[in-house]
Amino acid sequence: MITTIYALAFYFATILLIVGLAYRIYEYATVPAPLNIATTPAPTTVPGVWLRMFREVALFESLFKSNKWTWIFGYMFHVGLALVLIRHLRYFLDPRYVPDLLWTGLELVQPIGKYAGFAMIAGLVGLALRRILVNRVRYISSPSDHLMLLLLIVIGISGMVMQYIDRTDIISLKNFFMSLAYFNLFDWQPLPDSLPLMVHLTLILILMIIFPFSKLLHAPGVFFSPTRNQVDNPREKRRMVAWTRAIESGSGK
Repeated sequence: MITTIYALAFYFATILLIVGLAYRIYEYATVPAPLNIATTPAPTTVPGVWLRMFREVALFESLFKSNKWTWIFGYMFHVGLALVLIRHLRYFLDPRYVPDLLWTGLELVQPIGKYAGFAMIAGLVGLALRRILVNRVRYISSPSDHLMLLLLIVIGISGMVMQYIDRTDIISLKNFFMSLAYFNLFDWQPLPDSLPLMVHLTLILILMIIFPFSKLLHAPGVFFSPTRNQVDNPREKRRMVAWTRAIESGSGK
């Protein structure tokens, strides 16, 4: 019964996550940006914008310039999360259908990702304390900000509990997710009987469901930020969108 509930819940959450995320990205991509508002100093060429976006996504450049402590905690969390997610890929992939080079890379990440969870939790705790202890940040923090950080912290802690205190049957867990991936409808492999695992999976389901409606959308949203993705060339090239062209041509009002 528990296996069926979680199987159906993961199908529902995955569909909602994919559809919701696709819709949000569509919204971001279609919002008009009639003015050139690149934050200066900004690149004046397209390759320069690509380089700037890479530094922003990979190194959190603007955050580093604005607040070093926030950058440290934020970077610890995001790098730790990335390594943990890469490590988790082994639960959803069949080595028979994965290129040897890629599978070797996943195996090399396993010991690193095992300890990256500590960095992830430490970064989250630092960000949570920042929202509590820094007056100007506490003033603009809403209950959802605190709850989101708490959700991520408990997900991380429950995962570490399964790793170091109450170890879960990883083989059975992988068999369960592989049966979901192969759409073995109503013939899913049973989930291991583990309370930390149930807590971990339940919180992940909640995260997947609320992700398209939360501030976590800054992950894809950064690529559509006009202050970051625009070329600083307002004198050389006038920026126009469809409705401004229609006005100038006399076909619109």
